[in-house]
Amino acid sequence: MPKLDNVSLDIQVVLGTTTMPIHQVLRLGRGAIIELESSEDDEVHILANNFRVATGSVIVSGNRIAVEVKDMAPKSSDVR
Repeated sequence: MPKLDNVSLDIQVVLGTTTMPIHQVLRLGRGAIIELESSEDDEVHILANNFRVATGSVIVSGNRIAVEVKDMAPKSSDVR
């Protein structure tokens, strides 16, 4: 499948979200801490080009952080 070798995807791992008023966002600076509505033990959502493709969990080993894929999202009917 050499045609797939040049395909790029934007991969995101979402641990949590929060809601903030815009005036707080505008005051954020380097080193700011944003509290999330989840913890490191919660499952993460794995997105490819902004579509959820899997869920997983965070694995911390020393100073490295990884994500272990637990479940793949079901394919939607419009994906071939």
